[in-house]
Amino acid sequence: MINGEEILRSAAKKRLLILLHAGFLLIGIVTVLLGQILPVLSKRLSLNDREAGYLFVAQFAGSLLGNFFYNRIIKKFGYLRLLAGGFFLTACGCAALNFDAWILSLAAIFLCGVGIGLTIPAVNLLIVELNREKSSSALNKINFFWGFGAILCKPFVDFVGSPSSILLPTILLCLLFLLAGAAFAVSDFEENFNRDESFSASAKPIWTTRAAWLIAIFNFVHIGIESSVGGWITTYESRLAPAAGNNWLSAAVVFFSFLVFGRAVAPLFFRFLPDNTVLFCSLIIMTAGIVLILWTESFLFLMTGAATLGFGTSAVFPTNMSRFTKIFGARATENAAPLFVFGGLGGAFTTWLVGFTSTAFDSLRTGFLVVLFGCVLLVVLQIILASVKSK
Repeated sequence: MINGEEILRSAAKKRLLILLHAGFLLIGIVTVLLGQILPVLSKRLSLNDREAGYLFVAQFAGSLLGNFFYNRIIKKFGYLRLLAGGFFLTACGCAALNFDAWILSLAAIFLCGVGIGLTIPAVNLLIVELNREKSSSALNKINFFWGFGAILCKPFVDFVGSPSSILLPTILLCLLFLLAGAAFAVSDFEENFNRDESFSASAKPIWTTRAAWLIAIFNFVHIGIESSVGGWITTYESRLAPAAGNNWLSAAVVFFSFLVFGRAVAPLFFRFLPDNTVLFCSLIIMTAGIVLILWTESFLFLMTGAATLGFGTSAVFPTNMSRFTKIFGARATENAAPLFVFGGLGGAFTTWLVGFTSTAFDSLRTGFLVVLFGCVLLVVLQIILASVKSK
């Protein structure tokens, strides 16, 4: 009888893992969706770049709200119910994107953000719970699915939608999220994790140190850069090369493709180079990429700049997280919440600032100078953090 129970639990675990990977691909699509549909929304709602920037603020505000309430919800309802609710909220947000009112579009994006803020940490932590012995490889694998979702977003929107309508792609996403949410709700996998262990420990000893706040600021700037490029590159491309707008080869696809490719090959570099060297080289490559994007007047060089920037940024976030763990030891993972909060704030602020600067100077190219400034600031922070010793 015990063996039979183990077989049933193993089968339920396999089904759940398949669902988690499929769901995380959907989350990857919706996380970067706003940047890909922004030209359509801006035209339909008659938004300038400053007003469009508030849409990014709404998404990141929702994500932050999801992060803040995540711990309470997971303790009370568990992973599967939280995921079902998060996917349902995201489905509602996708459907509401078709209302012809700016305030309703803000609300729709906010709902998507809440869903993202709830589901991303839940999926990652549930993967850790299901793969305690091989958590690192399991996390890398599932985050590849997020990356592939980000890559697929632009071709999906272009193929299913039209230059003037996002109705069909958003409704399809709504249905897929509802289906995935229902699958989580009726999953026969029985949770028996001790969630108190996952959220224990005070952050006080770590967050009274200078190094922790420097790493958090580093994350603020980097996530801001990554989010701004992912959010604005499609609009930038449409103004630089309007005829290439419906081409399957786009700056957004190239950027996310090289981001995923970089994460695949990064382990090879760590065999020969220390973390600080990889980070410094990555930041130099990022800076070169944004310089190419700023100086380009051609579609080809825009693609080259997007590829360079995507490859450069790929290893920065996981390596910065690894540095946090190495400096502060085993308890670092239990005290990493401020890093994610700073990352969310950085994403919201920087994407808004790009739009604000673009409107102020009537030039999105000038707005992208914000990204260049961020890359330079990261180089300076990296020089300072390189002197901090690990435990």
